[in-house]
Amino acid sequence: QVQLVESGGGLVQAGGSLRLSCTASGRTFSNSAMGWFRQAPGKECEFVAAINWSGGMTNYADSVKGRFTISRDNAKATMYLQMNSLKPEATAAYYCAISRAQFYIGSDHKAYGNWGQGTQVTVSS
Repeated sequence: QVQLVESGGGLVQAGGSLRLSCTASGRTFSNSAMGWFRQAPGKECEFVAAINWSGGMTNYADSVKGRFTISRDNAKATMYLQMNSLKPEATAAYYCAISRAQFYIGSDHKAYGNWGQGTQVTVSS
């Protein structure tokens, strides 16, 4: 069973940057697609970005394209989310997860599992 731990969240001013990390323990990290999601209070879980096993294919929500970058280092069993030009509407708990289907990098949160505990990102205006 793979366990995921997110880190890197915090408080940042609008226009600032943060880099989130998702570190995996256990097997199967390097051959699994993975994704980042976020959830703000009172709102549904929202897809942010996903990446295939090698890092060669990525998928982004329209709301973050051009500002967020997803990447991974399989040797370190870690996935990253570089977030630039942050906006107050990005305030949420951010979660990483593993795709249940090895090659799926879509936006359906039900297709992901092994969710981490989340890391809070707060963007002040």
